Amino acid sequence: MWDQFSPTPSHVAYLSLSLFLIVYALFSQYIRNHLHLSEPPLAVLYGIILGPAVLSILIPKQWGVKDEDDEIVQEMTRVIVAIQCFAVGIELPKEYFKRHWKSVLYFLGPIMAFSWAITALFAYFIFKTSIPAALIIGACLSPTDPVLAASVLAKSHFSERVPSRLKHLLSAESACNDGVSFPFLYIGIVALKSTNAGEALKNFVLITILWQCIVGLTLGIVIGHCANKLLRFSDNNNAISKPSFVVFYLLLALLCVGVGSTLGSDDFLVAFGAGVGFGHDGWFSKKTHELPFPAILDMMLNSALFVFFGALIPWKEFVPRDITPNCGVWQLVLFLILVLLFRRIPIVLAMKRFVPDIRTYREALFCGHFGPMGVGALFLAMEAREELEPPASFPYGKGHRSASYSDLDQAIALVWPVVCFVVVGSTFVHGLSTVAISVGGSFARKRGERAPLLGQETDGLEAMDHEDGNGDSEPEVSGSDC
Repeated sequence: MWDQFSPTPSHVAYLSLSLFLIVYALFSQYIRNHLHLSEPPLAVLYGIILGPAVLSILIPKQWGVKDEDDEIVQEMTRVIVAIQCFAVGIELPKEYFKRHWKSVLYFLGPIMAFSWAITALFAYFIFKTSIPAALIIGACLSPTDPVLAASVLAKSHFSERVPSRLKHLLSAESACNDGVSFPFLYIGIVALKSTNAGEALKNFVLITILWQCIVGLTLGIVIGHCANKLLRFSDNNNAISKPSFVVFYLLLALLCVGVGSTLGSDDFLVAFGAGVGFGHDGWFSKKTHELPFPAILDMMLNSALFVFFGALIPWKEFVPRDITPNCGVWQLVLFLILVLLFRRIPIVLAMKRFVPDIRTYREALFCGHFGPMGVGALFLAMEAREELEPPASFPYGKGHRSASYSDLDQAIALVWPVVCFVVVGSTFVHGLSTVAISVGGSFARKRGERAPLLGQETDGLEAMDHEDGNGDSEPEVSGSDC
C-alpha cells in the first residue's frame, strides 16, 4: 500500500532545493552582510553533499539527465546566463557606454585575448593536449561569468565598500564577454574540424564575427529600444497592469534567447544588447528600482543552478583515463592555481595606465582577481562538445590504447572535466574572497580603528579611490540624473 507514496527522484529534488532556498532566505541578510558570503559556494557545497559523490539524494541522471551533453542542462545554462546578461544591461547607469566605452573595450580586447592565450598555454603544457583543444579550453575559461559576478558584487556591506565605477565596469565586462568569447571558441573548433583553411576563414568572419556577434548585438539593441517604446506607450495609456509591467523584464529576456537561438545568432549578445537598448534612458529602472523582482529571479534561478551543478560534477573524470592520461587531480589543481593567478591579474596590472576607470594598482589587482568562471564557462564547454559532434557511444573504457584516439576524441573528453574543475574552484575562491578581503582589511588596521564586528565595516576598501566628481561618479540607480 505504501509503495504508491514512495517519492520519485524529482520529488526529492523539489524538497531538497526548496529547503536550501528557504534556509538561505531566512538568514540571507546575516550571511551576506556579516559572514560576507554569497549563495553560489553554499549552493555548490549543498549540491555536492546531496549529490552522487556523498549522500546520493540528488542524482541528475535519475531525472532524465543523461550526461553533461544533455540538452536540458545546456538550455538551462543558456537561459540563466542570457537573463543575467539582460539584467546587467538594464542595471548599468544610463548612457553608461557613452562615457566608459574605452574601459570596457580594453577588458574585451587585450585583457580577454591575453586570458584566452595564457589559459590555453597552461592547458597545452599541463594536459599535453593538442593546440586546438587547448584553445577551446582557453576560450571556455576566458570570459568572466555574469552570474557569479552578480552574486559577488550584489548589494551588501562589502559591495558598498567598492567604488561604483569598478562594480559597473566588472558587471559590463561580464555581460559582454560571454558573447565575445564565441570567436575565440570557434577558432579551436574550426582548427579541429576543418580541412579547408580558406573556407574555414570565410565562415569564421561571415558567420561568427559578422552574423553571430555584430548582427546579434545590433539586433538586441534594436529589440531593446522598440520594447522600451512599446512599454512606455502601454504605461502612458494605462493599458498594462503592475504585475505585467514587472514581469515584462523576464519576458523580454526570454524573447531575446528565442530570437538569438532561432536565427543562429549569439544569444548572450542579443540579450545584453536588448538590456542596454531597453534601459538606455533609465526609465524602466526608475519605475522598478524599489521592486525586488531581479533579486528574486537571481536567487531562484542562480541558486538552483549551482545546487544542480554541485550534484552534476563529474568526479570520476578527474582521474587519468586512457583517452586523457594527463588529466589527474594534481594536474587539475596545478592548472586551477595557475589560471587563478595568471589568467587576468598580470594583464590588468599591466593595462592599469590605459584603463580610465582603474586609478590605483589596488583597484587593478581587485579587477584582475574578480574574474570568476561559472555558468557561462559550462555553457561554452557544452557548446564546444556539441559542435565537435561526439559519437553516440563514446569509448571511455580502459579497453583502448590512447594512441587509438584522435585529437578530436581527446578534445571532446578533456574539455568538460577541466572546465568543471575550474568552475568549482572559481566558485569557492571568488565566493569566499569577500570574506578574506574583509578579514584581512580589518586586521591590517590598528585595533582601535576597526569596527566592533566585521559586518559593521563601512569604510571604503583601502588603496582605492572613493572620491566622487570629475564626471566619473555614477548614480546608484541608472534612471537617476548623472
